Amino acid sequence: MIKDNTFAQKRIGILGGSFNPAHRGHLHVSKQALDLMYLDEVWWMVSPQNPLKSSNGMAEFGVRIESAHIMARDSRIRVTDIEADLGTTYTAETLRKLKEIYSKANFVWLMGADNLIQISKWRDWQDIFRAVPIAVFTRPTYTNRALAGFAAKRFSRYRIGEGQVSKLSVMQAPAWSFLNIKPDAISATRVRAGIGAIKFY
Repeated sequence: MIKDNTFAQKRIGILGGSFNPAHRGHLHVSKQALDLMYLDEVWWMVSPQNPLKSSNGMAEFGVRIESAHIMARDSRIRVTDIEADLGTTYTAETLRKLKEIYSKANFVWLMGADNLIQISKWRDWQDIFRAVPIAVFTRPTYTNRALAGFAAKRFSRYRIGEGQVSKLSVMQAPAWSFLNIKPDAISATRVRAGIGAIKFY
């Protein structure tokens, strides 16, 4: 696999998801990550099809990419379809290939507390924790379950305090932190329901 030093020494947050559609919650978390962790960029990695989600109600890939470009109102946010380019389906596999290609970049995986609850259902989920540092952002009603869940307990000794989060992206994995930032109330579910919606057609 060809190495690429384009992002050598850069601190890059990866926010993966369906972006069905992209919304201001994605933007809010990304800006918090950029500021709190001194990241150079956040990549919005739009997934062609999340294996844990039904394709019913899922907008076409191109439409979701477009929604992400429209919502990404910060030059430090890079919308990417790299998962489609790599031909990967599962996060662990995608991170493995990204680290092979951009071996000198400092990646950190960004996700919400809801995903911390269910990550143990993902393929090779422990490899994700071992591949890159992880920043988990609070989400209303999910926090307690997330921190009491299987994944959080399994990797509890690798959790760092919020006061150290500025160094998280350059730490050796496994390392993760839970960030109690004030969340944005909008979710993709609410957007699809027409609450705070932006139309992309």
